[in-house]
Amino acid sequence: MFPTSAPSPPLTQPPALTTDMLAVVRDEDSWSWLAPADPSAGERFVVVSFHFPPELDNSGFVGWLATHLKRELGTGVFVTCGQNSTRGGIYDYWGCPAQLRTEVLQALHELRA
Repeated sequence: MFPTSAPSPPLTQPPALTTDMLAVVRDEDSWSWLAPADPSAGERFVVVSFHFPPELDNSGFVGWLATHLKRELGTGVFVTCGQNSTRGGIYDYWGCPAQLRTEVLQALHELRA
C-alpha cells in the first residue's frame, strides 16, 4: 500500500473512487489516496486495521501505540481513521514502512498476548 498524490485531479474534482482505495484526503493544494502499490512505487507501506467496540474508550490509543512503535522499532506511522456503526464505531488504518512488516506485526502480537 502507498499514499499517493500524483497525478492529482483539480481540487474541485475528487479522484474516481475504486474498491481498492482505503482513504482519500485533500489539503489546500492536492488530493492523496491510499491504495495498493504497483511494483514501481518508491515508498511502500504495510497497513493494519483496528476496530473498537462502542463501549471501549479508545481515546489516546493512536498516540500510545505510535509512541510504542517508535520506541520499539524506531519507526513513525501514519493513521487514517473512519467510522462504521455496523462494526462498533471508530476504526483506524495504520501504515508503517513495508520493510518493517514482520517487526510491526510481531510487536502487535506481543501487545495482544
